[in-house]
This record gives sequence, C-alpha cells and structure tokens, in this order.
Amino acid sequence: MAAEQKQIKNTLTKLLGLVVVMFVFAIWIMPPLYDLICEVAGLNGKTQGQYVSAVEAEVDNSRWVNVQFVAINNEGMPWEFQPNEFSIKVHPGAATVTHFVAKNPTDRIMVGQAVPSMVPSNATNYFHKTECFCFNKQTLGPGEEAELGLRFIVDQDLPKAVKTITLSYSLFDVTDMSSSEVESKAKELQALQTNELSILTEFVPDESRNNNVHVANRMQPLI
Repeated sequence: MAAEQKQIKNTLTKLLGLVVVMFVFAIWIMPPLYDLICEVAGLNGKTQGQYVSAVEAEVDNSRWVNVQFVAINNEGMPWEFQPNEFSIKVHPGAATVTHFVAKNPTDRIMVGQAVPSMVPSNATNYFHKTECFCFNKQTLGPGEEAELGLRFIVDQDLPKAVKTITLSYSLFDVTDMSSSEVESKAKELQALQTNELSILTEFVPDESRNNNVHVANRMQPLI
C-alpha cells in the first residue's frame, strides 16, 4: 500500500513539473523565439495592436508608400476571403480606409479570426491600425457575407528605404472555441426569422380575403 501511494505521489509530481515547464515555455520562451525568427528571416513580422494617437499626424505629401494586401485561408477554413483592393498608394501620416470581404458558403454558423503579418518586418512599428477587423472574431451565418473594415496610418518615420509594405491576413476557423459567439448568432438569426414570419402572417389573411371576394364575384350569375 505504501509503495502504491509513493508511486502515485511520484506520478503527480512529474505531471505537475510538466505543467510548469509547458507554462514557462508558452509564456516566456515562445514569444521571444517567434520574434527572433521573424527578425532573422525578415518575414511574417507581427503587426502592432490598435493605435491611438492624441495628436493628429502630419501628412508627408512628398512621399508615396505602396501598401499591398494579401488574404490567406488557413487549412480547413472554407470561407471566401479577399481584399477589395489588392494595393493602395498612400502618403505617410494620412489615414486610409480599405475593406476585406468574407463569405461563409457553408450551411452552418462559423467564427473566423484573422491574424496579421507584415513584410518587411522593420515596417511593423510604423504601420498603425486605428480600426481593424482582426481585433475581433468574425461570426457569419450560413451563406452570410460581410465587409470587414481596416483603417490605418503609415508613420512618417517609416525608413526611407521601405517603398512597399505587404500586409497579410491569415484567416483561421475558431468555431469550436467560440461557443458564445455561435450561440449569440443563432439567437440573432432566430429572432430575424421570427420577425419575418410575423410580418408575413400579417399580410396573408388580407390576401386570402381578397381572393375570396374575387372568387365570389366570378360565381355570381349573369342577369
């Protein structure tokens, strides 16, 4: 009995140690490792989060920067996903708005999450997203299509050598881990369907009465 308890204790200790190692790896090792790979390769630079500025930026009208947009579906993501504009020329400091389009061609509610990356990586600190669909999950019903907005500013301090920036969005299917979003969308669609049926039933009785009157008139004998 004592040997069995000792074995169980050793097993629990090993499992606890494994959990700690995984936690340390995920929190402290993975992010710097990802940053290092991006820096060395010069690819898939992480973009910044939402940008908020208290001072309006000055526009550098003497310079143009070409911003390219790429839409990628992660493996297993069936949505149709693409930018409205594949490239835009902008002046640094100028706020620019563009859109991506996503459509759910399936017969079920799905939730997508767009993850951005940028080339060259040294441009990431100078590309500011003030509004972006990538900040939130996107929930679409069966056959639903949505226009996804992006508002950004290219910083005036962008290195002069950078003439072109490529912003890529990889779209992931996160439906299985988004039960609350799916439930909320299902309620929304149900309410919409109930409202449409209610409007329809308001008109059906009147149409039926009109049809009955026409039938009665046709059946009256000629004098």
